Amino acid sequence: QVELVESGGGLVEPGDSLRLSCAASGRTVSNFGMGWFRQAPGKEREFVAAISGSGGRTNYADSVKGRFTIAKSNAKNTMYLQMNSLKPEDTAVYYCAIRPFGSGIPSSTASAYGWWGQGTQVTVSS
Repeated sequence: QVELVESGGGLVEPGDSLRLSCAASGRTVSNFGMGWFRQAPGKEREFVAAISGSGGRTNYADSVKGRFTIAKSNAKNTMYLQMNSLKPEDTAVYYCAIRPFGSGIPSSTASAYGWWGQGTQVTVSS
């Protein structure tokens, strides 16, 4: 059974930083592509960032490029999202996901992912 558990969300002010974690069990993160998505109130879920199985390829939404960094720790079987220079428009529930197959392509398409975490709330407000 595959389980993904996100943590690290919270309430921060504009310009602050947060690091989200996604701990995986039942699946080895180094073998499969993973991604982060987010959903703001009243909006559809949108792609944030993705990383290949090896960690050598990444993909970012234009809205977060240069501010967010996706990474993995194979030793901890965990994926991270370092978020810097946070803006109010980054406020959303953030979800991590892992692909059922395919390690090479950091996909931005939600339908490419087979398992999802429960989400962690990120609120950016002054």
